[in-house]
Amino acid sequence: MESVKDAVNTYDYIWVFSVHNMRNQYLKEVRNQFKTSRFFFGSNRVMAKALGNTSEEEVAENIHKVSEALKGEVGLLFTNQTVGDIRSWFDKFSADDYARAGCIATERVVIPAGEVVRGFTKESFPNNMEPQLRQLGMPTLLRQGKITIDYDYVICNDGDVLTPQQSHLLKHFWIKMAVFKIALMACYHKNSAEFVNYEEPSDKKEEKDEASDENME
Repeated sequence: MESVKDAVNTYDYIWVFSVHNMRNQYLKEVRNQFKTSRFFFGSNRVMAKALGNTSEEEVAENIHKVSEALKGEVGLLFTNQTVGDIRSWFDKFSADDYARAGCIATERVVIPAGEVVRGFTKESFPNNMEPQLRQLGMPTLLRQGKITIDYDYVICNDGDVLTPQQSHLLKHFWIKMAVFKIALMACYHKNSAEFVNYEEPSDKKEEKDEASDENME
C-alpha cells in the first residue's frame, strides 16, 4: 500500500489498464519498455484503499475516481510520459500467442487427410508424437514412419469454446489464435486533477479525448 502512495507522489499520470489474454512473458516485455514507470497489478481493494475510496479519503485531489475504476482484472501504470506517447505505444503493441482452453476459436481449422504436417512449410511431425496426437483425439496412424490420417479432421470451428485437447492440438500445429493486448481504460493527471474515462460510449469519448489529451499534456 505504501508503494502505491509513494508512486502518487513520484509520477504525474496514473493509467488504469486491463490485459487481454494475459501472458507473463509479454507483460514483462511491457515493463522493460517502461523501466522509469511503475506497474501495479494485484488486489483492486488494496490499490483503491491506498489511493482513497472517497473524496474525503483520497491522497490527491480527485484521485478517488481512479479507485472507482478498479473493477475486474485491471492494473495501474504510474508514469511521467505524456498521454500522447503512452496511447501511441499501447495502441501499436500486441503479441500473438496460443489460445488456452476456454478461449473462443477465431477460425475453422481442418487438417486434410494424408500425412499430418504443420506450418507454412508443411513440416512433418516427428513419428514419436503419434501417440500424443491420438490421445488428443486425432485418428492418427503411423505408416512407414510418417503420421497420417485417413480423412479430414476438424480441430475446431470458428466460435468454438476451446477444450484443453483443442488448445493443445492448435499449439502442436503452430496455430495462434490469442492476442495479448493492454487496453487503456482511464487516465488521471495529478497536476490538473483531471480524470478521463476512455470506456465511455464512443461518440462522447471521441469528443472528450481530443479535449482531454490537450489539457492533460
